[in-house]
Amino acid sequence: MTVLERFPHRLTLVTGHYGTGKTEFSVNLALALAGEGERAALADLDIVNPYFRSRERRELLEGAGVRLIAAAQALADADVPALPAELHALLENRAIRGVLDIGGDPSGARVLARYRPRILKEDHQLLYVVNASRPEVRTAEQSAACLRAIEAVTGLRCTGLVNNTHLCGETSPETVREGAALAEEVSRLTGVPVVCHAAEARFRDRLRDLDPFPLELRMKKPWE
Repeated sequence: MTVLERFPHRLTLVTGHYGTGKTEFSVNLALALAGEGERAALADLDIVNPYFRSRERRELLEGAGVRLIAAAQALADADVPALPAELHALLENRAIRGVLDIGGDPSGARVLARYRPRILKEDHQLLYVVNASRPEVRTAEQSAACLRAIEAVTGLRCTGLVNNTHLCGETSPETVREGAALAEEVSRLTGVPVVCHAAEARFRDRLRDLDPFPLELRMKKPWE
């Protein structure tokens, strides 16, 4: 299955609790779109969490043909409510496929509320990343509550779940399968379908039945 078959909408908004791997998924998705010849852009709208910001991979992204939209360099290390003016161009230019990396939890997702009228006019999907390894959202009830809170804050409806369960270097195929079970339970509670299971490419053969979206680990911890 191609990336466009998995994610057919022009705008993909990636949300979820912090630490679920939203940024890793967003970076990989933008790179995959560019790899299929699409004009791709990645908007770093995480203005809450100082860790794992997609703008830290500017050189990688731009080298692959992905346009990175982020706050000015002077604000790159500051948690302030400043959003790049280029975001308007991404929303308006229908020749570009955009991935929007949104800050974790409802507070971080609040930035979407101001763009809601514009987003609703576009072909978009709002994805919620599930990670069974995160203590705050490791039960279906906790994860579903976070999803609904994000919807309430943004005024947008979540259209798909992404299972991105991992344990960093301790991840195994079994880890991903545990996340798949959680994602299905969250789907049952919310009515939101599971659109993909993300996993490192090295696990692809052992997870063939899940048809995983392959990831390369691009993001590093701040101390690495």
